[in-house]
Amino acid sequence: MNILQRLKIDPFLLTLICVVITASILPCKGQTKIFFEHLTTFAIGLLFFMHGAKLSFQSIIIGIKNWRLHLLIFATTFVIFPLLGVMMQFLVPTFLSQEFYLGFVYLCVLPATVQSAIAFTSIARGNVAAAICSASASTLLGVFITPILVGLLMNTQAVASMDIVDAITSIMLKLMLPFIIGHLSRRFIIKWIEKYKNIISKTDRLSILLVVYVAFSDAVINGIWAQVSLLSLLNIIFFSIVLLVIVLLITTYSARLFGFSKEDEITIVFCGSKKSLASGIPMAGVIFPMSIMGIMILPLMIFHQIQLMICAFLAARYAKRKM
Repeated sequence: MNILQRLKIDPFLLTLICVVITASILPCKGQTKIFFEHLTTFAIGLLFFMHGAKLSFQSIIIGIKNWRLHLLIFATTFVIFPLLGVMMQFLVPTFLSQEFYLGFVYLCVLPATVQSAIAFTSIARGNVAAAICSASASTLLGVFITPILVGLLMNTQAVASMDIVDAITSIMLKLMLPFIIGHLSRRFIIKWIEKYKNIISKTDRLSILLVVYVAFSDAVINGIWAQVSLLSLLNIIFFSIVLLVIVLLITTYSARLFGFSKEDEITIVFCGSKKSLASGIPMAGVIFPMSIMGIMILPLMIFHQIQLMICAFLAARYAKRKM
């Protein structure tokens, strides 16, 4: 037994931390950033291709029909999360400035992230078919619901029109198209996938590492850390952890209360607790003036990193369970 096993430290979690440190010291920019963005897009596309190939048609139908699971996830994403965000008003101004409070509210009204939710569900041996359906649908719904919730909860007049067609087209091309192609190719490559499943499983983790590096590099290059004091940063980190832990507890025990299987519980936990940086930053660029956008997305950037690290630990714990 090595030292990591004795200390119960997940090696993947350490890898994530190393990636964050690397992005802080050597952020990707210029042509390097473009290369990593293309590499991330490829890794995510490959991830969905493989999931499409691994899932049988029967599994996909079961995933779509699991309406109780999807309802609970959507309720967490677009009802419970926003309510928790509004309740953070009592932290102003003692612990959070008004700007950071609004940043947390914005974080809470965003849709769930897709790639990491599905990747963690896969690592934890959850219901991947349901995770794909739920996370993808959440992103589509978020294009419509997020601006409405921003207007209702944040009292902002900065809500502008969003190009819904472009958003839907991007999701279909980058996520669903590879999944569909993979599924249609299943009969031809399923034996090859089963033979090299240990190698293929690494695409899940690789996609997460690439997303973390590119996202954190953007934050560093934009000088986000220079805009806040150390105390403000620590407060944001602390309340991000508290918010995530509350949602993880709600999703875990709600799944158990309503009698879901362990596989469905995993899907509910990882899809219901995620907030999308990939959707959140482009939406922020449309909804908010550039003068306040940096402050508004800081809680999202920090929460995004925290959710990846904590959920990596949880996924590893779930994966070790006996079937």
